[in-house]
Amino acid sequence: MSYEEEGYIMVQAQEDGVTIIGLTRGYNTKFHHTEKLDKGEILIAQFTEHTSAIKIRGKAKVFTKLGIAESE
Repeated sequence: MSYEEEGYIMVQAQEDGVTIIGLTRGYNTKFHHTEKLDKGEILIAQFTEHTSAIKIRGKAKVFTKLGIAESE
């Protein structure tokens, strides 16, 4: 499956100060991008050849093709 087929995720902040962190692929996983969202803001992200994981800190709703998850 190519990265384009994996689709996107959407993160909607449920409080101020939600942090979204992109993590790299490869032997040594590292942080490579960080975003801060305030309540109501939305970020749309895609896994790529450089991004293997996304970490979310704070209360948010995460929308994926698998469904909706809530972080606290």
